[in-house]
Amino acid sequence: MIEQKTYHETVLDAAKEVFETMIFMEIEPAAETAVDWTAHSLLGTITFKGDMEGCLGISLADSCAKTIARNMLALDPDSPVSDQEVCDAVGEVANMVMGSIKHRLQDACPDIAVSIPTVISGRELSSSLGEGTEKVAVPVCLNEEYTAVFTLLYRKKD
Repeated sequence: MIEQKTYHETVLDAAKEVFETMIFMEIEPAAETAVDWTAHSLLGTITFKGDMEGCLGISLADSCAKTIARNMLALDPDSPVSDQEVCDAVGEVANMVMGSIKHRLQDACPDIAVSIPTVISGRELSSSLGEGTEKVAVPVCLNEEYTAVFTLLYRKKD
């Protein structure tokens, strides 16, 4: 069985890979208290099943999501982005990070099928899978300007 600490490192390493190579943003660990859960934010989630089942989520402020969308679309920092472009970008981040996690867990969990991502917006957003679920929260700082939290909810099959 993989230790929770290893899942934390796996999520952080996967997020770093995606953000540094595809979104062109630096990413560092942060304190969870740095995140303002009352501000308008987005939650991108993607579920998976197989050798283990669960959900990966990324919670981030609207302003951070817009910066990510601009970077992914190779736009200038002041360029407007539509709500749809922002949601698509956040969903794609969840998808790419989950793909990187899946690759990293391949030896321990070779059978993992991934769904399509979902994005919602609002305040004080969170996700849950119910009883028997382990949770790994990975708060990060992006470009020393924004905070976000990756959450891996999972349970291993018996």
